[in-house]
Amino acid sequence: MDDELRHAWALLMDQSDAIADSITLTLFERDAALYERVGPELRADVRASTRLHIRRGLGILSGECASDHENAVDLWRETGRRRARQGVPLELVLNAYTLGARILWEALVTRGRSEVAPDVADAVLLRAAKTVWSNLDVQNAILIDSYRRESARLQRQDLQRQQSVLDALLEGRGADPEYAEEARAALDIGPDDAIACVVVLYDGSEPGDALAPAEDRLDRLGIPARWHVRSGTYYGLLSGDLPDERGLVELFAPHAAGRTGIAASPDGIAGFPLAFQLATRAAETLARGERRVVAVTDRLLEVLVAGSPQVAPLLLAETLAPLLAQPEAQATVLLDTLAALLRHDGSPTHAAAELFCHRNTVIYRLRQIEQLTGRTLADPRDKMLLGLALLARGRG
Repeated sequence: MDDELRHAWALLMDQSDAIADSITLTLFERDAALYERVGPELRADVRASTRLHIRRGLGILSGECASDHENAVDLWRETGRRRARQGVPLELVLNAYTLGARILWEALVTRGRSEVAPDVADAVLLRAAKTVWSNLDVQNAILIDSYRRESARLQRQDLQRQQSVLDALLEGRGADPEYAEEARAALDIGPDDAIACVVVLYDGSEPGDALAPAEDRLDRLGIPARWHVRSGTYYGLLSGDLPDERGLVELFAPHAAGRTGIAASPDGIAGFPLAFQLATRAAETLARGERRVVAVTDRLLEVLVAGSPQVAPLLLAETLAPLLAQPEAQATVLLDTLAALLRHDGSPTHAAAELFCHRNTVIYRLRQIEQLTGRTLADPRDKMLLGLALLARGRG
């Protein structure tokens, strides 16, 4: 940088704080909503930081503090980190630096043309402008890198904190009112928000981006989702103004990423462990490898049977064992006929239409079933036991 240019910048040294305050006031007026929302601490920090930036910048440009260049770089980095922590949008930070560069150069033009200072040649002013905008590019590059690194670190911390809270909720700590308040703050859950759990079981594959389409739909509806993995089970906590379980099924169903169960938590955060268990059991009632979404309220019988593994063998022995003892082909025919009859409330006519056979054929098979099992569909208790037995066999 030539002596004329350094001399020109030196003309502004006594105006350093005034220039910085002009920049600050313009920022506060232009972005009033942000600074009013954040509070006086940010305004005070921006004012002090802007003064330091202008003072140090003029010292370097005028040659009075040329050795401060490394300190200026550190200042830009620290400003990027601090603004990220304060939640100031990066675009506003960059706009502030651009505004500062413009006001600084305009101050130089005004001072260079004033009566109290000798004229500054247009050629010098042009070189000064090039210097300001060239330095701005360097400042922005350093600040953007610092801001993004800090934002990524904060996001990792937030994610780790959210996952830690989700683990604690599954352990039942949401029943503690004091911890429930901490959890709501960490997960950004309102006191009146509805809560639901989504569990996705992957059979030999990882989720990857499979849930991205469903998350996009949730975002459009303003429904936050926090995801975590526990013992190989991928699950999420949904909150906000939620639809009922069937409505959530409709949201996830077009992009089913695996066996997926959904359960609402009527008791809010305190009931999340139960919602997780029910959603998991609902997902487990689906066949392995199936990509389907079900609500626990639509799979209550299946969940009851699956939740009592000791009872299932006894149930089969007391109901379907004689049918299962038949030759495989015959057993399959009888089981399919029984399932069709149960779906049609014991009607041979409707079952025959489903099975593409004659009504008399269904009646004949029904008699075989009742003779072999000793149970009849006319008895409500027998009918219920046979239906549960088919569910236990996975044919309901």
